[in-house]
Amino acid sequence: MSEVTYRIVEHDGGYAYKVGDVFSETYPSHDEALQAAQAAAAEQQVPGSTEGIRYQDGKGDWHDETAQGNDRPTAKVVD
Repeated sequence: MSEVTYRIVEHDGGYAYKVGDVFSETYPSHDEALQAAQAAAAEQQVPGSTEGIRYQDGKGDWHDETAQGNDRPTAKVVD
């Protein structure tokens, strides 16, 4: 199972959470960014339904796969 880490960082005059290289919106306070990250991390772990997905890779090739609704990552928040 994969793991997703949400990190609280200073960003654009306030605070945001960051996953990999991607920033959330900017929040005015550290506590607001922390609460938003905790909510996002909790939502990330909620199982869904099994769905067929189609995506295009970097080479332009299309792929069809089945995404298992119960195959959710472990999410954590690092303050």
